[in-house]
Amino acid sequence: MATTTESKPPNGPPSGKQLFGHPIGLFVLFFTEMWERFSYYGMRGLLKLYMVNFLFITIRQQYQGKAYEAAGDPNSVLGWTTIKKLLPTVDQAKLAECITEKTAALVKGDEVKKLAPMAEEIAQSVASQTCAVAPNASVLYGWYTGLVYLTPVLGGLIADKYLGQKRSVFVGGTLMALGQFVLFGSEAAFFIGLMLLIIGNGFFKPNISTQVGNLYPPGDPRRDGAFTIFYMGINLGAFICNFICGSLAAAYGWRYGFMAAGIGMCIGMVVQLVGQKTLAPDTRQQQKAEGGKAAAAEKSGSLTKSEWKRVYALIILCALNIVFWAVYEQQGNTMQTWADEKTIWPSWASSTWFQSVNPAFIFLLAPLFDRLWTWQNKRGKEPSSVAKMAIGCFVVGGSFIVMVIGAKLIGSGKGTVFWPIFCTLLLTVGELYLSPIGLSLVTKVSPVRIVSLMMGMWFLSSFFGNILSGYIGQLYTTMSGEIFFLLLMALGIAAGVAIWAFNKPLKSAMAPEPAATPPAEEAAAAQ
Repeated sequence: MATTTESKPPNGPPSGKQLFGHPIGLFVLFFTEMWERFSYYGMRGLLKLYMVNFLFITIRQQYQGKAYEAAGDPNSVLGWTTIKKLLPTVDQAKLAECITEKTAALVKGDEVKKLAPMAEEIAQSVASQTCAVAPNASVLYGWYTGLVYLTPVLGGLIADKYLGQKRSVFVGGTLMALGQFVLFGSEAAFFIGLMLLIIGNGFFKPNISTQVGNLYPPGDPRRDGAFTIFYMGINLGAFICNFICGSLAAAYGWRYGFMAAGIGMCIGMVVQLVGQKTLAPDTRQQQKAEGGKAAAAEKSGSLTKSEWKRVYALIILCALNIVFWAVYEQQGNTMQTWADEKTIWPSWASSTWFQSVNPAFIFLLAPLFDRLWTWQNKRGKEPSSVAKMAIGCFVVGGSFIVMVIGAKLIGSGKGTVFWPIFCTLLLTVGELYLSPIGLSLVTKVSPVRIVSLMMGMWFLSSFFGNILSGYIGQLYTTMSGEIFFLLLMALGIAAGVAIWAFNKPLKSAMAPEPAATPPAEEAAAAQ
C-alpha cells in the first residue's frame, strides 16, 4: 500500500511517497534494470548460436534450431575478413572428427525438432563450416562478454567526473538499444552492433545500482530489503528474456530475437524517464548543490599504510577470481552448445531457454542463502567473506562432475535436460557464495576515496575471466566431453584452493572487517 511521509533522507528522493514501505524510486529502478537485463541476456543467449549457425557460414539456419536452408555470405560482415585472420588456428584432426559427427547427425535428421534428413553433400558442407567456426565463435563470445566488463571502469569515471549516474544510465541505455536494433537491421553491421552494446553497457552497468543506495540515508534498515527487491528485478529480466527472444528467433528468425532485446531496452529507458522525479540526486547533482566541496574533499589526502594493505589484498583476490569467471561463464558458451546439440528438449521448448535456468535458480535460492547466513551469523558460525568465496569456487568446480558423468553416459548421442540443468543448479549455489560476496568485500574494504576505482578492479577480473573463458571454450571442440568438463572442474577447485590459501593473510590485511552485508544488496551490482 502506498503511503506518504514528510521525512526525507539527506540527498534522498525528492518525493516522500512510498510503496510497500520503500521509496517509489526503488520500483522505477527495479523495472529499469529488469528490462536492461532482459535485453542483455536475451541477446547473449542467441549470440554464439547465431554466429555458428547463421552469420559466419554460407548455408544458414534462418530460424534458430531449424533447417539449414538459407544462403548467405560471411564476408559481407564488415570486419570479418580481418578479424578472422587474428583468431586462433583450428586443430585439423579435431575439425575432421567434428565434421564426421555433425554430418552424420544432419543426414539422419531430428524427429524431435522436426528436421528432415539432409542430403549428404549439403550436410558435409554445413558441417565443415559450422565445425570450423565453432571454436572461434567461442573466442569471440569470450571477448564480447569480457569487454562488457571492461568498459564500466571508464563509464564509472565519466559518470563521477562529468555526467553523473542519471545521465550515464540514459547514454548507456540508448547506445545498447541502438546496438540491438543494428543487429536486427543489418547482419553486415554485426561488429558495429556489438561495439555499441559494449560501450553502452560501460555507461549503464556501474551507475544503475548506485542509485538504489542513494534512496536511503546511511544506516537505514530498509536498505537490505531494497536491494533484495532490486536483485529480484535483475533475475526476473534474465529469466523471462530467453522465452521471448529465443522463441522469436526460432519462430520468425534470429533478427527478431535481437529486435525484442532492443524493445526491452527501450521500455527500460521509458520507465527511467517517467520515474526521474522519484529518484534521489546522484553524486554530481549533490556536488553541485554543495558547491563542489565534496569533490574537493575527496581529492585531498593520500592513502594510509593500512589502506594500501587493503588495496593490495583486494587486487590479489580479484586476480584469483579470474579463474572463477572463466569457468562460470561457460554456461553461456560451451554449456549452451551442449544444450543445443547434445540435449533432447521437448518439442514446445527451445534450447535457448537454457539461459533462463541460472537466473531462475538465483531467484529461488538467493533468499534462502540470505536466511542461512543470517542464521549462521547469530550463532557465530558464518564463514568469512574470503572463505565463502573459496567455497563458491569449490562448488562451481564440483558442479561439472555432473557433466563429466553425463558426457560419459551419453557418448555421441543425446541426453535429457537433467544434465545441464542439475549442473546449473550446483553452479548457481557456487555463484551465490562468490559473486555477491566479492562485491560486498570491495565496498566494505576499499578506502572510500577510491571505492569506484576498486569496483572497476573487480569488473576487470570479470573482463579477464570472460576472455579466458572464450579460449577455454575453444578446447570444447578439441577434447572429449569428459576431459573438457574435468578440466573445468579442476580449474574451479584449484581457484578455490588458491583463495582458501590466502584466507588468513587476506583477512589480516583487510581487518577489521565491518559486519557482513546481506548478499541481496551485494548481488545487485554483480549483474
